Amino acid sequence: MSAIFKRTKILATVGPACDSPEQIEEMLASGVNGFRLNFSHATFEGAATAIENVRNASRNVGKPVAVLQDLQGPKVRLGMLNENLTVAKGDELTLDYAAEHDGTTLPVQYNLAEKVRTGEPLYLFDGKVKTIVSGIVSETAITVRVENDGVLMSKKGINLPETDFGGDIITEKDKADLEWGADKDIDYVSLSFVQSADDIRNLRTMLREKGSTARIIAKIETKASIDKQALEDIVKVSDGVMVARGDLAVEVGPEVVPIVQRRIIALCRKYGKLSIVATQMMASMVDNPEPTRAEVSDVATAVILGADTVMLSDETAMGKYPLETIQAMKRVIVYTQDNTPPAPITEMLGDENTQRTAIGAAAVKLAEELKVEALVAETKSGATARDIAAFRPNLPIISVTSSERTAQQLALAYANKSFTRPDGEKAGLELARELQAQNYFDTPRTTVVIVSGRQPGLIGATDTIRVRVLE
Repeated sequence: MSAIFKRTKILATVGPACDSPEQIEEMLASGVNGFRLNFSHATFEGAATAIENVRNASRNVGKPVAVLQDLQGPKVRLGMLNENLTVAKGDELTLDYAAEHDGTTLPVQYNLAEKVRTGEPLYLFDGKVKTIVSGIVSETAITVRVENDGVLMSKKGINLPETDFGGDIITEKDKADLEWGADKDIDYVSLSFVQSADDIRNLRTMLREKGSTARIIAKIETKASIDKQALEDIVKVSDGVMVARGDLAVEVGPEVVPIVQRRIIALCRKYGKLSIVATQMMASMVDNPEPTRAEVSDVATAVILGADTVMLSDETAMGKYPLETIQAMKRVIVYTQDNTPPAPITEMLGDENTQRTAIGAAAVKLAEELKVEALVAETKSGATARDIAAFRPNLPIISVTSSERTAQQLALAYANKSFTRPDGEKAGLELARELQAQNYFDTPRTTVVIVSGRQPGLIGATDTIRVRVLE
């Protein structure tokens, strides 16, 4: 198989800078494996058009691609201000859910009076202005004392690292967005500001009730979610985890984020879940055609840690160089993976699927000892392919499934190249032979390891490893 196959995947955000059908297709051809729809900004009409463009591009380029609906969650923001407001240390401000801008009274888009307690920190303008809650003055208003000089602007974010939202993180807007997306071609839903595993369970219940087959990504960006036990519980019940480094840095301090990132990726590998590293990976390329050395190192570090996916936000949604950013990120991924293996972890796959897990581990060990060209996974739900990927093999995982949804979801899984074919006893072998005939592999005589089950199409029936030579 071609040496430019990248094992860590790229998730790109759709926005004004890249929303035409031609741009989407170029991005997909350049190395994007999934597209994020940011529902903090997306309209239903715009999201529907984006999904259509992504699916058309997928067919034209000939590879499955994942679509992720990123819910806004309880992202608390200031409302509209009459003008930018300069504040100084010692000022007292009123934040009122039911008010308009009135000098020292500022509108907010969430009723903080129902959640905060006196003495809790409250950060304005995405962390630039620190305040302390000094009082709850009505059913809709609180007062805060300013701790440093700064400037406030309309609709800038508010962070409350010590405030307990009490499980109330799926907002009315989120519910409307979920309702809209339930019957759309969406592969993943990401939940913002997760605090506990119960938040994921609540969302899963909602998705099932609406008939959605989307998998759930937990966004880790709160102080509560990085508690050691809470984080492991969240990973266990989620289908994947996003390290949402922007808000997380404001909530817990930027020095904490690299350690949390390492823990999350290791836990996702342990439990066979998808890991996504997000926020400012190549932020300078919003305005510049080349990344900084620090950004290159940041992407390379995620690859070395074994992340499934690295994500681009403003770089593709609003930047001047979306295509160049993707190409630069791909170069970093490929060079890094070709020159150093993923970091080892001490614990692997601690869930109940011991048979499937053991088979995945054995298949990877056998494939690497025999120096085969690829692993081939027959999978209905994608679980077999994800379990193999958890062991971070240094070769491609060719996944064959009868489910188009599964093929699209696996587009973000480490080292996976997914294909849709009917269920059958020799589906994996037939696909491998088909690819061999198309010169998909680098050698005329190709050896592959095939992982399958004796009951094709049955979830959880993986029980067989075979070695096959293709000529």
